[in-house]
Amino acid sequence: MSTPFFAGAASAPDTRKVTLMWRVAAGALVVAAAAVMLHRLGAAEVCGANEAIEGTFVQQMVEHGALLFPLENGSAPMYKPPLFHWTAAALDRIGHSDRVTAFNLRLPSALYAIAGIVLTMGFAWRSLGAGGGLLAGMILAASFQYVSEGRVGRVDMTLCFFETLTLMSALWVLEPGERVVEQPRASARAVALRYVFALALGLGVLAKGPVAVVLPVGAIVVFLARERRLGESTDLFTPGSLFVAIVTGLGWYVACAVGRRYGFLGRQLESENFGRFFGALGFMPPWYYLKPILLNSLPLSLFVPFAVAAALRGEPEAMAEDSVASSAARRARLEARMLATFWLLTVLFFTVAAYKRRAYLLPLWPASAFLLAWGAGALARRGTIGRAVQGALAVSCAGLMVFNFIYLPRHEAAACDGGSFRSAASEIDRAVGADEPLYLYGFADDPAPLLFYLDRDAPRIGGKLGDAPPGYVILRESAWNEHQAEALDLKPVLSVRAGGDRLLLLRRGGAVGEARPPALVGACLTAPTLQE
Repeated sequence: MSTPFFAGAASAPDTRKVTLMWRVAAGALVVAAAAVMLHRLGAAEVCGANEAIEGTFVQQMVEHGALLFPLENGSAPMYKPPLFHWTAAALDRIGHSDRVTAFNLRLPSALYAIAGIVLTMGFAWRSLGAGGGLLAGMILAASFQYVSEGRVGRVDMTLCFFETLTLMSALWVLEPGERVVEQPRASARAVALRYVFALALGLGVLAKGPVAVVLPVGAIVVFLARERRLGESTDLFTPGSLFVAIVTGLGWYVACAVGRRYGFLGRQLESENFGRFFGALGFMPPWYYLKPILLNSLPLSLFVPFAVAAALRGEPEAMAEDSVASSAARRARLEARMLATFWLLTVLFFTVAAYKRRAYLLPLWPASAFLLAWGAGALARRGTIGRAVQGALAVSCAGLMVFNFIYLPRHEAAACDGGSFRSAASEIDRAVGADEPLYLYGFADDPAPLLFYLDRDAPRIGGKLGDAPPGYVILRESAWNEHQAEALDLKPVLSVRAGGDRLLLLRRGGAVGEARPPALVGACLTAPTLQE
């Protein structure tokens, strides 16, 4: 008897040999996904400003012990909650690392991404069968946006994992059909899952703020209302579970208030959440997400809207009378509707928001992987052509994983062309003593990659360049050409190229110490540009 790639839990041959085969295949997929995520993870420099900003906060935690209230460049409070950064600090502590590198900055995202694949595969395994679970894991591991964001040291993958855990733990509690009569074992399992749900909800807030509550809980409420099961919300939201969610999610914010760190609260809530939604950080057109929704993970992303539509067309569970369908099939249909509701609500929410980023779509991918595997299984049950489509999907996912393994490290390295920030920072550190003052002048944008590799504070100064305090000043060559006439007592001592810009290091009399070799000092004072 042949075993189809997709098989419902009730129809799969229950033999040890087949079970072992599927488990070995699942283990191989996890190993392959880990290889894609970790392959040359630290090869490319930290050259993006947003990733570098996160890196400076992780540096403050790992290298300076500022676990609660780290500051960027000595003054700017962190603009995201600290769960990602705490994870990075914990991993560095476990690995006995006291320096933040590109690799260990990105490692938390990669591990959360791998955990998300395992979670999605295990969730789908229960209702879609072993083959369906494996296919869902393959789809997620092959999705370009998911894998590429898993290789970036930012908070987005942390949020993605905990939003996914929130939704899937909720669905584990909300079984299809009539509510199960409480039994000791069932009750213990339900209680445990309820607190997993609450903990995931709180940790999502600790990863990126209130959006981690608004979207999953909104989807759950809309889904239960549509299913005419709104009363079952008490299975999730009890006084105990709400207490766990609130304490976990709001504990750090309360610490900010108690510690009078109002700058952290203002930046977190006003600027980064309400400001983004209502336009303080800029506006994008409503159709901004049309392209990333369809094209961010070709060809898989083209089929996701069809799977969402198919799931939402299904008849509400409370109105369905299907005595033929197996328990697993009914569960899969319910889960597909719930995840499709989350997908649609998330797209609508961020379409209405004024400020948009493509990475905001990242939490849709675990749900999309389940929906595609569910839809492929429905096609496979209809005949030979459907099974061929399902097989082609599995083969395509394997090919996409190979493509991501080869392409992504090269793509990441190419994005850092234009001069090495690491080399530039090394040159500057050799020229400026550790106890000598260093400043930034005239940077309209955030030179975070340079600060990350300098691994020291370099406060910004304004006004006339000639009024700069004693010490060293970093500025762009274009700014020097513009302000040179007003700064006759500032002398170029070093020229480096970083991120496509020519940067100059100026020295003004009164700097503490003498960090440069005499030959270099003399040479630097004779020409404004000396080395690459």
